[in-house]
Amino acid sequence: MARHPRDITVFGCTALVLTALSCSSSAAAAIAPLPSSDYTARAACAPAAPGHAGCMALALVPLTAAAREHTHPLGIVRAGPASAPSPAAGSFGLRPQDVHSAYSLPTSAPAAQTVAIVDAFNDPTAASDLQAYSEEFGLPACTTGNGCLTQVNENGASSPLPFPQTIGELEAGLAGSGAERSEAEQAAGWGLEISLDMEAVHATCESCHIVIVEARSSSYADLEAAERTAAGSGASGVSNSWGGPEEGEDPAAESASPFNHAGLVITASAGDSGYLGWDAENSFERGYAEFPASSPHVVAVGGTRLSLGVGGAWAGETVWNGSGAGGGGCSVEFDAQPWQQALADWSAVGCGNKRAVADVSADADPYTGLAVHDSSPACSTRYFESKVEHVVSWCTIGGTSLASPLIASVFALAGGAAAGHYAAQTLYENALAKPGSLHDVTSGSNGECAQPFQEETGLSACSAGEEAAASCASQRICLAGEGYDGPSGLGTPDGVSAFDAGAPQGNGGSPGEGGGSGGGTGGGAGGGAGEGSGASSAGAGGSSQGGSGAGSHSSTPVSPPAPARAGAASGGAQLSALGLTVRALAALNRVHPRTSAVAFAFTSSAPESVRATLSRRARRHRHAIWQALPGSSTIAAAPGRNSARLGGSRLLGHGVYRLTLTPASGSARSLEFQIG
Repeated sequence: MARHPRDITVFGCTALVLTALSCSSSAAAAIAPLPSSDYTARAACAPAAPGHAGCMALALVPLTAAAREHTHPLGIVRAGPASAPSPAAGSFGLRPQDVHSAYSLPTSAPAAQTVAIVDAFNDPTAASDLQAYSEEFGLPACTTGNGCLTQVNENGASSPLPFPQTIGELEAGLAGSGAERSEAEQAAGWGLEISLDMEAVHATCESCHIVIVEARSSSYADLEAAERTAAGSGASGVSNSWGGPEEGEDPAAESASPFNHAGLVITASAGDSGYLGWDAENSFERGYAEFPASSPHVVAVGGTRLSLGVGGAWAGETVWNGSGAGGGGCSVEFDAQPWQQALADWSAVGCGNKRAVADVSADADPYTGLAVHDSSPACSTRYFESKVEHVVSWCTIGGTSLASPLIASVFALAGGAAAGHYAAQTLYENALAKPGSLHDVTSGSNGECAQPFQEETGLSACSAGEEAAASCASQRICLAGEGYDGPSGLGTPDGVSAFDAGAPQGNGGSPGEGGGSGGGTGGGAGGGAGEGSGASSAGAGGSSQGGSGAGSHSSTPVSPPAPARAGAASGGAQLSALGLTVRALAALNRVHPRTSAVAFAFTSSAPESVRATLSRRARRHRHAIWQALPGSSTIAAAPGRNSARLGGSRLLGHGVYRLTLTPASGSARSLEFQIG
């Protein structure tokens, strides 16, 4: 039985008598959120009929008087209590500044970016809701008037938009009966989904333009028509916060579908009903991963429960399971792409050669959900203060419906996808090339718990081990651990480095061909180091997140391997198969090794002068940067295999380092390794 109600009766519209709380003069005193058990979660969209998709938005519904007052923070400790319902104070969920502080994100993209969201039905108050959201949090205006916001139907036309055309039409439908009321309830749920999607995009990427593409209905036929329009709209990314069981999907048809677009970021929610939909309302929804998240061409986004400190800094994440659960599982229809099967721990995932869901994840627990402005009956709450009626059109929304537009926007902040390059491929290659560029989610499971969730905590009554043992024989497809796992994928954002397709990357090829196979988020990728390098194609001693303890290293090229031939059109020598030597690996495993311990080998296609430099990853203004270190060397490389070491006696402390070889002419090659 599903643990969160699926009925779509109006969330708000209840009379609430607000008791104003007096604030102490010591407003700086921290205040903790109410326990999870003071709330429940309700799906925005009713269970989808066969042939239709359901949206993945989950609304947090207060159960107690204290929760209904909205004067307590939600999910995270705040600096002080609010005296009245205040989104700016955090009493309705995460704010834009919380999203940025949690995931160390910039507020704007480096160049013009547009994120399209695909949903069903029409949100007649989308423009005014986004304006109210922007004004509440001091964000740049994103309106139809300034060209930032566009709202079109599944054919790309601004008129006519789907039902309902107005709030009045929606309210009339909700007051009706039979099919009329059913359609209005569906539209109300999808309208709340649209508000979540566009506000999550604007919160994450303030400079991004937004295109809302509205399907006529929730049928797959209409939603895929909308997807085609979104893909052809000129957007750099498309977010899909909806899905259904993949049973019956055809790999050949999917390859020709609107979800298969190299060079375009397409994200899809992994679902809110746990591993293989075990918590789904209908039996036909269970036993399958969600589609389109299971498509091998999209970025499947799983869900976490986020923890933040008082200042909003990331304090940890676990797999979301309780009042809903992050979706995932092995596809029964689609094979895994080479970049996923190249993971060093792939055999432990348990999917064989089938696609594993998810690829990456973000906050989805409604208890730590986003504050959303929506003026429809689905969100509005009325209360009285001093005999004056007030209407609060704010609610707290989570689900992987939040995670999908958030991740699409992080890709936009990183500059979008590279031409001809799948966004998921970028993630897997960067996770190998840049250990630590994602938060590794190592605890929790999205597996089934046969016991009701704990009323006192609102969380699962089972341990992660019990959930995983019952659902997936404790394989990584439903159990979190270091590196890649099914519920959280490669991890959650920690800056935009892992999403940056503009940075040089590996080719994602087979082990020993430059792409190497690596270990989850930060496992060693081999780089195919040849004789004398000591770095195998499975990695130079790498482990997930750089491992623990001294001497955890990963070695991978971060630019595509070039043809090993002289006189190439690009000119100069082509470098390949860069790796640390066995002796270097042993030396770097000691406490505070010296720069001269960085010994390496590489192959050059022609005689060339090559400069070797070392840099260390640091943070400045919450963003990762590379600081150059002294101790460079100049090498007179000969054709074929070369070995050398850096000069200098500088002591190297714990951290992530990048070794870069730059030929006098030709393309640079890099590898990264971690000490400590």
